[in-house]
Amino acid sequence: MARIVILGAGVAGHTAARHLGRLLPKEHEIIVVTPNSKWNWIPSNIWVGVGEMTPKQVTFELEPVYKKLGVHYCQAKALSIHPEGNDKNDMPYVTVEYTGPLKEGDVDTIEYDYLINATGPKLNFAATEGLGPDNGFSASVCTPAHAVAANEWLQKMIIEMKSGKTKTFVIGTGHGMCTCQGAAFEYIYNIEHALRDAMVREKARIIWLSNEYELGDFGMGGIHLTRGGYITNGKVFGESLMVERGIEWITRAHVTKVEKDKIHYETLDGEFHELEFDFTMLIPPFAGVGLKSFDKAGEDITDKMFAPNNLMKVDGDYTPKPYDEWSAKDWPQTYQTPMFKNIFAAGIAFAPPHLISKPMQSPNGTAINPTPPRTGMPSANIGKTVALSIRDMINGSNSPTHTASMAEMGAACLASTGMHFFNGTAASMTVYPVVPDYEKYPVYGRDMSLTFGEIGLAGHWMKWSLHHMFMYQAQLKPGWSLLPD
Repeated sequence: MARIVILGAGVAGHTAARHLGRLLPKEHEIIVVTPNSKWNWIPSNIWVGVGEMTPKQVTFELEPVYKKLGVHYCQAKALSIHPEGNDKNDMPYVTVEYTGPLKEGDVDTIEYDYLINATGPKLNFAATEGLGPDNGFSASVCTPAHAVAANEWLQKMIIEMKSGKTKTFVIGTGHGMCTCQGAAFEYIYNIEHALRDAMVREKARIIWLSNEYELGDFGMGGIHLTRGGYITNGKVFGESLMVERGIEWITRAHVTKVEKDKIHYETLDGEFHELEFDFTMLIPPFAGVGLKSFDKAGEDITDKMFAPNNLMKVDGDYTPKPYDEWSAKDWPQTYQTPMFKNIFAAGIAFAPPHLISKPMQSPNGTAINPTPPRTGMPSANIGKTVALSIRDMINGSNSPTHTASMAEMGAACLASTGMHFFNGTAASMTVYPVVPDYEKYPVYGRDMSLTFGEIGLAGHWMKWSLHHMFMYQAQLKPGWSLLPD
């Protein structure tokens, strides 16, 4: 019998658990360790943030779902990994701190034969002074609770605008090294759509504030899209969407501080600026959750297993080298750690070997460039790939059998630009591959027959339908395994 422990139940961890539970005989044990009692379809939090959905529509309880598969659910926070066991027992284990109501605060150990680190990101609001809804002055849509609070703030603004007041809305990234601009990108358009629906759009100044070098970077070094039979770059695509909706933009910006009604930021040219606001939602940077690792003697080996941002090193090429020498071949294939063959990292938990966008610094030495996105479809693909490899290794394979390099993987994105069944819109985009490969595709780094974008009502219908499909699939309802991840 083998025991597989999965740390985290986000997109990657939950996908791995679903497939392992489906594929492995029942004599094997699968344990999912997560501090959360509920699963959240994070892409739809932006709709909660404008009052178009409720938290109940984007979440469900995890424990009943795992019971369907015979997967053990452990509501706890992972603290440390001990891949060699200790001086009393060679069996590898993790230490966890329970967060559920019955054992809250208790610390325990869980042994494993295989470990998947799918802990996802730490929402690093603390990287910017005054950032975030809990100890700062900005809203967030990163969790359902954050999104509810954001909508409450938004509705207050609408009430005041209906009384004749003008308001400034600033949406974007809250740090020079943020990733996942997608959530902010969708949210700003849904804010604009909500203000039009409330008939107060003329009372609003809406500003996009981002660490991107130019619009349409998305942490992928910019994109070119096939649209209407022509190739358009992401900058033109992004700017046209904002011009059509009267949205201003500021790029190449690193937010240094958020005050009650003012954002301080530095731009790539080294200049410092201030921007007053009435409402702001700024995405935080991501980091690892803070897992530690110790060898058999109890010595700390965290710096050997993890990158400085506490994301786990896997089978990529982390050799420091100039930007011009970076290659698609540097990116991980199997997500197995080099030091321990029974440990994998999936989704946001793995450390990218380098940026995709070109690294930039201001004259003051401040890094201002997006970090690589790994959410959504890439996370699901990686989670499934790791699950299939572990199944085969349990059945006798000496090494991982499946690969999912982001340099060989496509991704589809349906970015909501306003929710309404008749006048809503969404930008439908596909990119192949996510990490550009200029050896294979020397002009644009991507296959332009598979990289395209359109915007319209049909995109909204698809996004709305996919929300319900993924919620259905994640709850393991009949036929779930036939649906694409």
